[in-house]
Amino acid sequence: MPHRAFEEVVLPHLDAAFNYARWLTKSDADAEDVVQDAAVRALRFFPSLRNDDARAWLLTIVRNTWLRRGFSKAGRADQHVVFDDMKDERPDEQLDPEALVIQRQSVERVQRAIEELPVDFREVIALREIEGMSYKEKSQP
Repeated sequence: MPHRAFEEVVLPHLDAAFNYARWLTKSDADAEDVVQDAAVRALRFFPSLRNDDARAWLLTIVRNTWLRRGFSKAGRADQHVVFDDMKDERPDEQLDPEALVIQRQSVERVQRAIEELPVDFREVIALREIEGMSYKEKSQP
């Protein structure tokens, strides 16, 4: 990789790293801790980044940091309350009130269903559907 700065290559992906960590931990505070540790680790190992896909590389570090911290063990991550900022509370002028209620209920049902999935499946959904990563990017170590 050409001599590019960490700030230029990796830092633009911190929002994606936080979103991913939040899906894994189900907690804003724990996600912040995981991302902070992952960012320090990414800075330390920045010279090992071999291609231009810093996003997948950083998200892999986030996942490994989460695993290393023990959040993946049954019980710990699942004890947290679902964060409220995932609800889509934006008004939609196109929908009448009844349709809006139905839409919100559907979103809540999907969110609950995702949260009840085993962590491996939840992780795939978060990376593929929310972060837009391809299956190929997801399968890279």
